Amino acid sequence: MTANNYKNNLNKFQSLIALIILCIVLSLLSNKFFTASNGVNVLRQIAVNICVATGMTMIVLTAGIDLSVGSVLALCGAITAGLLKNGWQFPTLDLFVGFTLLGAILCAIIIGAFLGFFNGLVITKFKVPPFVATLAMLTIARGFTMLYTEGHPISNLGTSFAFIGAGSFIGIPIPVWIATVVVLIAVFITKKTKLGRYIYAIGGNENAAKLSGISINRVKLIVYSLGATLAAIGGIIVTSRLDSAQPNAGISYELDAIAAVVIGGTSLNGGRGSIWGTVIGAIIIGVLNNGLVLLNVSPFWQQVVKGAVILLAVIIDKIGDKKE
Repeated sequence: MTANNYKNNLNKFQSLIALIILCIVLSLLSNKFFTASNGVNVLRQIAVNICVATGMTMIVLTAGIDLSVGSVLALCGAITAGLLKNGWQFPTLDLFVGFTLLGAILCAIIIGAFLGFFNGLVITKFKVPPFVATLAMLTIARGFTMLYTEGHPISNLGTSFAFIGAGSFIGIPIPVWIATVVVLIAVFITKKTKLGRYIYAIGGNENAAKLSGISINRVKLIVYSLGATLAAIGGIIVTSRLDSAQPNAGISYELDAIAAVVIGGTSLNGGRGSIWGTVIGAIIIGVLNNGLVLLNVSPFWQQVVKGAVILLAVIIDKIGDKKE
């Protein structure tokens, strides 16, 4: 019994243990790692991935996947920048609609939610596998981003907007505050609401959940909508931080999000995992990226290392599933 408890605790905290070991190793290899400025920099960098990965966690808990979050992030960031900079013009009607900061942000979030809802609709209504449906949306959203921006950055968006990505409150970057709010809301949803219980039930056994009266399609529509909404929020942060909407923004962000989810202990088969685990996973990815940069490791080798870490996390996940 004691041995089993020990193993359960080890599995539960393996991500946190890995993070601690990683921090110790990097601190020994680089004297710049454990500094206040570097810590703030790491937090600012991982905030976006935490937002995106939090939405991805809820999707993966239902045994789904969303490969389109990076493209949705780019499109919603571009829309925010475009509405702030150029408004909405209707030349044929000789009409111009200007947008406040709040108005532009809300429009981008609504569009993000719609794209996620569309993903969920294709998956539930037409029974398209999530991998295929969201892969198609990845291409569609990226194409719309290129069309909207005409392949050029949209820059000089104003100091008020720039404060979202570059500002701080009591010494903590605003993106970190946003990510904290997102995580706390997601934890409440998954732990304290019926929706959260339904998410775990669907991922654990979809047929049993259906027989128990859970509306599978409705839950999936909500979850995919939430995932894209959080990607839109990530896009707003990225655009604000750069003071520019880049047409190629968000490339490979879906991979970082999935990596954070898997490293954090969420099973790709659904039904097992937590938001807090994903936060630890996102921190591990961020610390690893930061440490490799401090050690002057080639960007190409950084990709190799990140891929190896993801593969190792998936292998550990599969071994855990077999034991269960």
